[in-house]
Amino acid sequence: MGVAVVHTFAGQGMDAPPVTVEVHLANGLPAFQLVGMAETSVKEARERVRSALINCGFEFPAKRITINLAPAEIPKLGGRYDLPIAIGILVACGVLPPTAVAGLALLGELSLSGELKPVTGVIPALLACHHHDVRLILPAGNDKEAQLVDEVIRYPATTLTDVFHHLTGDVPLCRGEHWQCVQTAHDEACRWDDIIGQSQAKRALMVAAAGAHNLLMLGPPGSGKSLLASRLLPLLPPLDKTEAMTVAALRSVKGEPIEAGHFYQRPFRSPHHTASFAALVGGGTHPVPGEVSLAHGGVLFLDELPEFGRKTLDVLREPLETGDVHIARASAQACFPANFQLLAAMNPSPTGDIDDNRCTPQQQLQYLNRLSGPLLDRIDIQIEVPRLAELVLSHPNPAPGEDSMLAARDAVHAARQRQQARQGKPNAALSGGELAEQCALSDEDLRFFQQAAATLKLSMRTFHRTLKVARTLADLAASPAVKRDHLAEALGYRALDTLVRQLSGV
Repeated sequence: MGVAVVHTFAGQGMDAPPVTVEVHLANGLPAFQLVGMAETSVKEARERVRSALINCGFEFPAKRITINLAPAEIPKLGGRYDLPIAIGILVACGVLPPTAVAGLALLGELSLSGELKPVTGVIPALLACHHHDVRLILPAGNDKEAQLVDEVIRYPATTLTDVFHHLTGDVPLCRGEHWQCVQTAHDEACRWDDIIGQSQAKRALMVAAAGAHNLLMLGPPGSGKSLLASRLLPLLPPLDKTEAMTVAALRSVKGEPIEAGHFYQRPFRSPHHTASFAALVGGGTHPVPGEVSLAHGGVLFLDELPEFGRKTLDVLREPLETGDVHIARASAQACFPANFQLLAAMNPSPTGDIDDNRCTPQQQLQYLNRLSGPLLDRIDIQIEVPRLAELVLSHPNPAPGEDSMLAARDAVHAARQRQQARQGKPNAALSGGELAEQCALSDEDLRFFQQAAATLKLSMRTFHRTLKVARTLADLAASPAVKRDHLAEALGYRALDTLVRQLSGV
């Protein structure tokens, strides 16, 4: 009889709990039994491992093989357990000594020829290796994203044979190198003077970027809403190291490629309006992150907002309020971060424009009512992007380095620094209890704001969010306190509410 124990890590949302692969060889009729709450793709490892061992020149033991993936309460899925199972069989057979896998974890899927294939969720596994102080052998195809985690000793391998020679000490694997993360500039993308007009929309973009506020652009087709939306990301400051690692881990769990050169760049996600609610928030039998989580730390742009459907949009309400998504399924649960900035664009009418005389005010109101009140309450800024009064064919482009967006970006970064020094977070993340202290309103200005909010029939959530926008306007003006002109401008950023009141005759 032979027994072997090899360590690896499971993939469970953003976590990578440790899993012990126990291999037992016993006399009897040849058999291969895999236990430990393994789903179909894991149980198929018996065929992959058998072929890989034989094709790499090893003798597959003609014994009763029992493999236990412990602990049994953790669901196991995917091919990430192939390599530890294969090495465990070699240890149990006596081909490798038990000391060869001491202080080591293995991860990787095997092809029938013995090549190692990349797997998903490598970054959470590397972070778990750092926590448990073990080294990791992983597929060479995962080494590009693994370079982002510099606290772990890792050995990228190409084949099962390479791993065997490393464990015997004959031909050690080369240690994986670490990428020196450098924050890249985006000056070449910082241009908006090529967009004709729309000065109010540009101002609103700057305010939204400065305070991490959600923004809705309302206007007829061709007014430049999507073009303006593409200019928000260059205004935002880069991610810090912790935020960037969280974003990279989410992409790793999802199985999306990670480019080291864009490590600090904030994500920009733009799903089509036919996306389901599961695609937005994530889900599945074994939960994976959705678009709101993949936009964590960045921007989620929803073009043609009412076309998403009311039920689909309403699943955004909880993430917009809490900054995370809890997914519960019968077989598994997961929590993914979803602290994103919502950027949305829509037409004011189902026919495109309210002035085209193609639908009645009642039809326009029905179209706008596809957006629920609670969702609109969570959007801090609503602006109108009007059709240009004159049709201009071309617009003079400024010389490189002279675009006014560069000055706007500098103002945004300065405002963010003021917020970080004052409260340690953007203004959009302020709680209702913190607003009184951070805004420092005079009694007269507070009465003015309360009367205006009552006249406009703002909800308490909208009241607070409008006050946060005013705080951001004060930060852009380098004002320690919120003044009346800041409040008045913030109240003017409620274009959709104004349109609904006009159509309702209120």
